[in-house]
Amino acid sequence: MKSDGADQDDRGAGPPRREEGPADLRLVPLAVAVWAAAAIAVGVAGWWTVAGVAVCLVGGGVLLMPAVARRFGGATRSGGADDGAGGTVGPAEALGTVGTGLRGASGSRWGATAFAGVLLCAAAGAASAGLHAADLRRGPVPVLAREYARAQLEVTVTSDPRLTRPRVRGSESVPVSVVLDGEVTRVERSDGTAHRTRAPVLLIVPPGEGRAEWLRLLPSTRLRVAARVTLPGDSGDPFAAVLKAGAGPPRIIGPPSTLQRTAGELRAGLRRATEGLAPDARALLPGLVVGDTSRIGPELRDAFVATDLTHLLAVSGSNLSVVLLLLVGRPGRAHLVERGGLAPRLGMSLRGTAVAGGALTLAFVVVCRPDPSVLRAAACGLVVLLAIATGRRRSLIPALAAAVLLLVLYDPWLARSYGFLLSVLATGALLTVAPRWSGALRRRGVPGGLSEALAASLAAQAVCAPVVVVFAARVSLVAIPANLFAELAVAPATVFGFAALAAAAVWMPAAEGLAWVAGWPAGWIARVARTGAALPGAEVSWPGGWWGGLALALLTALLVVAARRLPYRGPVAGLVVVLLLLAVVRPAPVTRWVTGWPPRGWVYAMCQVGQGDATVLAAGGDAAVVVDAGPDPVPVDRCLRDLGVRRVPLLVLTHFHADHVAGLPGVLRGRAVGAIQTTGLEEPPAQAAFVRRTAAAAGVPLIRAGLGERRRVGALEWSVLWPAEGGGAAGRGRPPGGSGGSGSGGSGGANDASVALLVRAAGGLTLLLLGDLEPPAQRDLLRAHPGLAPVDVLKVAHHGSAHQDPGLIRAVRPRLALVSTGRDNPYGHPSPRTVAALRDGGARVLRTDRDGAIAVVGAGPGLVAVPRGG
Repeated sequence: MKSDGADQDDRGAGPPRREEGPADLRLVPLAVAVWAAAAIAVGVAGWWTVAGVAVCLVGGGVLLMPAVARRFGGATRSGGADDGAGGTVGPAEALGTVGTGLRGASGSRWGATAFAGVLLCAAAGAASAGLHAADLRRGPVPVLAREYARAQLEVTVTSDPRLTRPRVRGSESVPVSVVLDGEVTRVERSDGTAHRTRAPVLLIVPPGEGRAEWLRLLPSTRLRVAARVTLPGDSGDPFAAVLKAGAGPPRIIGPPSTLQRTAGELRAGLRRATEGLAPDARALLPGLVVGDTSRIGPELRDAFVATDLTHLLAVSGSNLSVVLLLLVGRPGRAHLVERGGLAPRLGMSLRGTAVAGGALTLAFVVVCRPDPSVLRAAACGLVVLLAIATGRRRSLIPALAAAVLLLVLYDPWLARSYGFLLSVLATGALLTVAPRWSGALRRRGVPGGLSEALAASLAAQAVCAPVVVVFAARVSLVAIPANLFAELAVAPATVFGFAALAAAAVWMPAAEGLAWVAGWPAGWIARVARTGAALPGAEVSWPGGWWGGLALALLTALLVVAARRLPYRGPVAGLVVVLLLLAVVRPAPVTRWVTGWPPRGWVYAMCQVGQGDATVLAAGGDAAVVVDAGPDPVPVDRCLRDLGVRRVPLLVLTHFHADHVAGLPGVLRGRAVGAIQTTGLEEPPAQAAFVRRTAAAAGVPLIRAGLGERRRVGALEWSVLWPAEGGGAAGRGRPPGGSGGSGSGGSGGANDASVALLVRAAGGLTLLLLGDLEPPAQRDLLRAHPGLAPVDVLKVAHHGSAHQDPGLIRAVRPRLALVSTGRDNPYGHPSPRTVAALRDGGARVLRTDRDGAIAVVGAGPGLVAVPRGG
């Protein structure tokens, strides 16, 4: 034991700690008032903000006046206004009545003073937001944005560069661009006039030469940029304008600051130290330690999204708490002689421990960048640390409320940040709800460590899931177990990761060794995410928006009340766990019995993938031939899992438009794919290259479809009716390897180079799959196959667009016409004219935007189409 008299707090255990009273909530309504007022004010016109601030100030002043008068009157009666004994009441004492009035929030009453405090704080929040928003609208940059003008600008980088996520717009893949935040300091217009200014902007750099140089830029670097200046997409965005720069390397006119250069070298050192790790650990560890997500690909990110583990990909308060936990040890012991952690072993007093914690926090902010997300993480992390260190949760709610209040006043844009809301809710739940639930679990026999971890996951999920639903329209059913399993590895991965970060600046071999150790728990976290996301019921759809969030919040509250008050809670809880397990694993017989999907004996299925194509032909057992992959890996993967498809002997990509091939990784995910068959026309080239890269990475061979080719898998057989020799309707094309070809046919580019298949399935069912063929190619196909007979099922060409050949529709006279299209798509698909023509020919028309996924069962008189529901 220590006997040093320097700190009386360190001598003796002292008297037993008395039971804490109820939580002190007096600052909570003030923080909520600031938050709500700022969230409203950043998105409205300036005069509305001025009016709101004035109303709040007047209202607060009126409510506060009686309390101030009583305070002044009492002081005068007791000794006069200037009796020399402190009779005069100052403004600070008068404003102190706000705290007195708010006492009712934690105990006895709510008075006029409390409401005055709320109104005054709302005025402060609105005023701060209004001033920040007004600052965005002044100066030359907003003027240039309204004119959509080009200009030369000097920009100071204020964030790390990042890449946009790949996405599909129509049939094209939107290029991945470099995006970074900056501050314009000088503007030079085309007429030669120049202005000094300070305006935050978002800088977008298109793909091209110099991308690597852009991605290496550090905050505080000064650039000269020639860009088109445009307005932000939303009035609530924290930017004065969006700068669309041209391709090419950046023009650097000023180096980064010493501090940012040092932080950049530390981050680069960690990246170098992790180079030799397994792919998932190599990608995840820098993100887990310092928020560097540059190596995390879309597939791994999707897995973290599905399991609600995305907080591990960003800098969060837990990162800081894990490191600071080394100083103070187990919760509630920092005030005792027998403290835990490294601090007492290093001979550090409580005061020294606090200083060391502050220094680590400062280093954390510097290395992870002092942007708003890091500042909020540091604030929440310090509040959690205070809980760990003192064990006094009653004083921590005011600390969290004060942190929220100050952060929103400093940066009002946080008031509209989902990330900030989730951080605050999770921290509040860990401080208030989790301890109570942990105690309840311990009273029911759950071991201490497990009860704490389970209560923390349950509490965080209960308060955060309704917010996630607002913007994601989904609920993760595996979030709680995934977080429990991942939490086992977060602390060692973070600690050894930070150790590798520090060692990289001194001795790289030591850093590589530490990174190797950290790579094991980091790899575990990635495996937890991938395993959870691969389960068929990992996530379910839920109505989005604030109404959907409110509905989930009410459902959660009802479940919590039921868990406390229902009789026979043990058996009921066991039943709930079994039902959740069935919902997540989704055994095929149970799923079919509950949902009716997929229907027994299905032969053909059209997946609901949005504005794109992905269809499936049953080939017996768990095998199927897949035709096209849709615009996104997630929905096609989910569709194939629902159908029970684990083997794909052949994947046919009818042509290379993004709405047919961008989902390729979803088909390959966790399935044995024999080969990928493509058209011969490699247009657009970027998407053809994407298919080649993805297939090569998966070790799947590429083959080219040949006119007249016939194939068979089990009872399924098909022939290739199109394209003509040479790969396209125009007879121009290149085989997958890049060599040229020749032939004859119609015209129409990539659409008219689509692979068209005539399929015969079990029971004699016939299907015609037309890809995206346009009318010229449809007419050429009919001329090339004059004996084309009527079919049972037609996959309508090009999402049911108006461009169809009436002669082909009359010739094939389908009984079922299926259209794959996205809800509320901007192209008007399917065309009413096309739908009418198909119905006039006797076809029943179904469409995925209204009917959801569609399955075809039977043949002949027993032919049935089963929609899943949109």
